[in-house]
Amino acid sequence: MLTITTLKQIILAEPKKIVITTHYKPDGDALGSSLAMLLWLRAKGHEVSLIVPSDYPAFLSWMPLQEEAIIYTENKERSDNLIAVADLIFCLDFNGLARTNEMQGVLAQTTGLKIMIDHHLEPENFDDFRHWNTNAAATALLVYDFIVNLIDDRAGITPAIATCIYTGIMTDTGSFRFQSTTAEVHLVVADLITLGAKNAEIHEHIYNSASENKLKFLGFCLLNRLVVLHEYNTAYFAITKEDLTRFNIITGDTEGLVNYALSISGIRLAALLIDRTTQIKLSLRSTGNFPANEICSKYFNGGGHRNAAGGHADLPLEEVVAKFLAVLPLYKSQLTK
Repeated sequence: MLTITTLKQIILAEPKKIVITTHYKPDGDALGSSLAMLLWLRAKGHEVSLIVPSDYPAFLSWMPLQEEAIIYTENKERSDNLIAVADLIFCLDFNGLARTNEMQGVLAQTTGLKIMIDHHLEPENFDDFRHWNTNAAATALLVYDFIVNLIDDRAGITPAIATCIYTGIMTDTGSFRFQSTTAEVHLVVADLITLGAKNAEIHEHIYNSASENKLKFLGFCLLNRLVVLHEYNTAYFAITKEDLTRFNIITGDTEGLVNYALSISGIRLAALLIDRTTQIKLSLRSTGNFPANEICSKYFNGGGHRNAAGGHADLPLEEVVAKFLAVLPLYKSQLTK
């Protein structure tokens, strides 16, 4: 493993060819972290490319330099060539190469040094340097820590970089309302505002940019797809592929839907099951100490944080719902205490 001293020397030496990447279907933390690192490394004189495994939500399309993100599924040959010649590869907001989907193979084969910055549990050993903390509220928080404390370059955080980092922290903490929002988070966010992040404008971009279809879809789901199981303090949505087609749902339109189920008084576990045609995607959210990640890792080929986790299953939607319901009695004591 590289030491921070060696990595700092590499970054601050002569220009390098660098690739930044993140997980499939990037969210605000993934894209915010990646764009912040892109801006910072470019300012150091490096030749930097951002390659994302897939498209990302439209509500992130205002972010600085997002238009330069290369979508792997649309530019495989170019992406593979950039990865093959990269001296450094920054792997942000993921700790297992499988989370990059189709990029997994080429990333595993490349000889470039891999730098992982992440806050998820149980990292794989694919990296050469690791800045990792499962207690961090967001990967963007660790990017701030990397630049400011490990590299000692607070002066290098421009207003655009501060904006990207703020966006990552804000979205991954649910606008600073999750348990992960510590005093440190508020201190960092205050510093980002001092450095030029315009918090009100960022909130406006993220939360006041919904399409008409998205709002109609939300109303439909709340009326027709929300199931509340009071005996387990659990609520869930099961969304069919026909539902997605009916409302012309695009990437990002289902983000946050599961939180509506969790917002019901007394609910400790919320689930969102979506038929994505090729497989069923599952998102779990929980309160307190309930281990949503344990359910995802044991039963749905996934994992994540204690209160926010995800998984998938290669079964019909109704069978995945039945499997989820069959798991609940195993956790009844934890859900109802």
